[in-house]
Amino acid sequence: MAVSAASNRLKADRDPSTWLPPTVGYRCTSVTDWVAGQTRWGLSVDAAEQAALTESVSHCPNSPITVTLAR
Repeated sequence: MAVSAASNRLKADRDPSTWLPPTVGYRCTSVTDWVAGQTRWGLSVDAAEQAALTESVSHCPNSPITVTLAR
């Protein structure tokens, strides 16, 4: 997803516990993509990240999370 340079700098390497897209309409896509990526690669999440993801996906009832597992 294309983002502005300023938005990309603000995000840096932060996870959803410390950064979500400023445009509310993109948050479900961002969070579901994050969950799919973490699941695909078998990556763990810390407690703050899990809490933020749980809260965020609760606002995305019509956003399925599609995961293609890495081989």
